[in-house]
Amino acid sequence: MAKNILALLLLLPCLLTVGHAMEFEGLKHVRTQTSSITQAQAVTDLIGRLLPADKAKAFHITVDASIGPANRDTFKLSSDGVTVNITGTTGVAAAWCFQIYLRDFCRCHVSWAGTQLDLPAKWPVVMPARSNTVPNRFRYYQNVCTVSYTFAFWDWSRWEQEIDWMAMNGINMPLAFNAQETIWQKVYLKLGFTQDELNAHFAGPAFLAWGRMGNMRGWGGPQPDSWYTGQLALQHQILTRMRAFGMIPVLPAFAGHVPTGITRIFPNANITRLSDWGKFDDQYCCTYFLEPSDPAFQTIGKAFIEAQMDEYNGTEHVYNGDLFNEMQPSIGDPTYLASCSKAVYDAIVAGDKDGIWLMQGWLFKKTDFWDRDRVKAYVQGVPQGKMIILDLQAENRPVYSRMDSFFGQPFIWCMLHNFGGNDGLYGMLDAINEGPFEGMKFADSTMIGTGLTPEGILQNEVVYALSTDVSWRENPVNVTQWLGDYSNSRYGLNPSPTLATKLRQVWSLLQQTVYNAKGNHGRAMIVGRPSLTMTPDIWYNWTQVADAWALMVQAAPDVINSTLFKYDFVDVGRQVLQDLAHIYYNNLTAAYHAKSVDKAMTYGKKMTDLLMDMDTLLCSDSHWLVGTWIEAAKALGTNDAEKKLLEFNARNQLTLWGPKGEHLDYANKQWCGLVKDYYFKRWELFVNSVVDALKSGTKFDQDDFNQKCFSTVEQPWTMQQNLYSTKPTGDTLKISQDLYNKYKGDIQASAKASIGNPVWEKAYMYKDIPVYPSHLIVHH
Repeated sequence: MAKNILALLLLLPCLLTVGHAMEFEGLKHVRTQTSSITQAQAVTDLIGRLLPADKAKAFHITVDASIGPANRDTFKLSSDGVTVNITGTTGVAAAWCFQIYLRDFCRCHVSWAGTQLDLPAKWPVVMPARSNTVPNRFRYYQNVCTVSYTFAFWDWSRWEQEIDWMAMNGINMPLAFNAQETIWQKVYLKLGFTQDELNAHFAGPAFLAWGRMGNMRGWGGPQPDSWYTGQLALQHQILTRMRAFGMIPVLPAFAGHVPTGITRIFPNANITRLSDWGKFDDQYCCTYFLEPSDPAFQTIGKAFIEAQMDEYNGTEHVYNGDLFNEMQPSIGDPTYLASCSKAVYDAIVAGDKDGIWLMQGWLFKKTDFWDRDRVKAYVQGVPQGKMIILDLQAENRPVYSRMDSFFGQPFIWCMLHNFGGNDGLYGMLDAINEGPFEGMKFADSTMIGTGLTPEGILQNEVVYALSTDVSWRENPVNVTQWLGDYSNSRYGLNPSPTLATKLRQVWSLLQQTVYNAKGNHGRAMIVGRPSLTMTPDIWYNWTQVADAWALMVQAAPDVINSTLFKYDFVDVGRQVLQDLAHIYYNNLTAAYHAKSVDKAMTYGKKMTDLLMDMDTLLCSDSHWLVGTWIEAAKALGTNDAEKKLLEFNARNQLTLWGPKGEHLDYANKQWCGLVKDYYFKRWELFVNSVVDALKSGTKFDQDDFNQKCFSTVEQPWTMQQNLYSTKPTGDTLKISQDLYNKYKGDIQASAKASIGNPVWEKAYMYKDIPVYPSHLIVHH
């Protein structure tokens, strides 16, 4: 008995349960070092950037760690109608409270696509004071791929906006991966590597994420000299601002991926080659991997951590590194896997004695390799509480529940949601609403936070708004009611009851269709290289999304001046057109198999006309322009050669994603200019090839088409330097009205054809009442 009591006493410092939150002794050093005064000023400055000066002065911000439990953010809010008093345990808590006040009391909205700040004449009274304490310690943000799919060409102005967004949404643990190649350059050159060796190793600016993870090497490079200095200066600004809010920036760690010169510098080192990740040629394939058991691993890993600490005036002690992301280890023995993880951690603490290793749990999705014994060995190779695991896609495929809460290591429940920055409407609102609470209630849960880990952002904003909101709650929300409130704050403008009802109905439709996904992805067919065997990813009655578009067409004259409504208006219209394209495609392929030239020509023209119409719609709003992406890339170059390289990176990532289309269309975007000059031209070539095959009585040759598509459309577009506008053109309202009227008949015909489909035939609900819009009463 005494022995058991002693064992329990020894365990208590490591695992202490405080309310919902699991606390780990090993994480005690992970906290902000920024003063309360600095954090309060950071929030005051944020408010000054967002609101007019006469409005901003009403907010009084205080940061006081004593108002809530240790390590769990808390805020207090009160207002007498003149002054708004906000107190937070950190700057992040105070900024989150500010956002809550704007949203819930002032009915305003701040998002990636813009703001709705129709502020009341008098500040709403909040008496008595309200308070809230977050159930978990951390709110993590970013996938290692986000830095490439979205942030690749951001300047400080754009980063400043994003860090403000992070603070207002409660993010306190963001990834801070900029400029790591600059630090590596210093470390590697000091060790004796040459710049030529680094040039062949570091990926180009749009492909840094996969070079960093060892998936490939060198593609898109070499990086311009100005890139090293520019990114380092930017990283200093990013870290300074993140720290000012009291955030815990996560810096990179060494994961064993090394330049080829390693065999020259360390001739006796144990070097292997990683597996082929994307069928790249040898120039870019199969990164050299320094086995963690080799002494050089500690030498390099320690030097890298120390170089960062020196450059950034210390760290917050959390480091990310992924050894085997989408690559299988060469040895499956659990002892070997434990030694690998131990080596990463040992290298971190060799440079920072209080270091914590944060890793993405994405590799554990490969269940044919990562069985329970291997996962357990890998995560327990690190002392308990010294590793944080991101359960990267917990909203869809959680790992914690089948790996006993990661066998005692702390984890963060994450929503991945997006792949490649694709912009189709898609989400799993119910899973996002319920999943974090299931994670907290799981037997012996070691969950310590929630996270957003999308590969790309700036799409499906409602999904991220719900996820960040839920992270601060004790219980799930009523999603239908929450969406109604979301609609009210997003559009504002004091709509009439009739208009407000229409807008709520729009979100009711979207809730039960595109945002009711059950493990789907939502990748659009029109952005893929055409073939006769394409399968659309549509799990919903898309004609009900067309109902939502119709309601928006009706509401638009009264609300089109809202930036956020205009953005959503284009987004929903774009979605309907991409879904209608599937109908045209099905008819086109049916015509081919029926050997009908006339029908193939008819539906082929419908397909290509639709793409041109989609481009026209996208061009009418500033958020959907390929020119913005390309010009942002070019702006970071200091001469013509650098601008040309950066533009090539920007174009190639969107399209071929590699020299020969190794990840073709993975990062597709439905952007003005890209649709017209890339996707349209591919489909035009496809339609012509299909019609020619029918006319000549020959079989359509997919291989021949692929070669022509690559040589005449895909590769040329990545090499071009034609200009694309960064300004919208056209009237969104008129364009949308005209396109809806143009395609309404085909939509209705598709709706009739859905009769008998057990999924598509359901009415959608608004306030639990079946709603059948009169303009599309054809399938009910």
